[in-house]
Amino acid sequence: MKQFSLLLVFFLSTIGINAQDARSFSLNLYGGYNFGDKIDYDGYSAKIEDGFQYGAGLEYFFSTNNSVELKYLRSDTHIPFYKLDGTQVNAGDDKGALNFILLDATHYFDTGSNVLPYLGGGLGVGITEVPQGSGGTYFAWNIKGGVKIKTASSVSVNLNAYLQSMSAAVGNSYYWTYYGPVGVTDYVSTYQFGLGAVLSFNFKHK
Repeated sequence: MKQFSLLLVFFLSTIGINAQDARSFSLNLYGGYNFGDKIDYDGYSAKIEDGFQYGAGLEYFFSTNNSVELKYLRSDTHIPFYKLDGTQVNAGDDKGALNFILLDATHYFDTGSNVLPYLGGGLGVGITEVPQGSGGTYFAWNIKGGVKIKTASSVSVNLNAYLQSMSAAVGNSYYWTYYGPVGVTDYVSTYQFGLGAVLSFNFKHK
């Protein structure tokens, strides 16, 4: 299996396609590290612990420096829940996962060299897998920035930092106003900062 992987990388490296031609596609393989986050709501709290994130995406360059990408990311982690007094509700059963399906837009800044800074962001859905089967599907978004390092072949490496989030409606709060009680939907959101790398393989559209 190891020999096959090395052969595949060598084959893709010898195609010799410019790493960022207009009307080209890139297969992107993601790896990153997400830092933890804490969520508080109505006397309860949850901790999303640090974890490794991985995934893949298909990126289309509709111009030399601009692209859109559909990508899937997953992070397996631990998500302990706590009561107000600090007691863990799900002790011994706190394994979970966060999944993101995002449509990104990215702009690459032409520097005249093989190192291209970029900024981007996207919208999509977040899917949680949490202890005791109480996961769900929610609105999600991300922003990112980094550098793309091109090579003479079809392979390039991206180094980046990112912030990703998902939001869920968890109930309603009611406030008395001059016109009577008014209900406002309550939301909780995750915010995870991460550092990662992307291995990209470029295929030019014929």
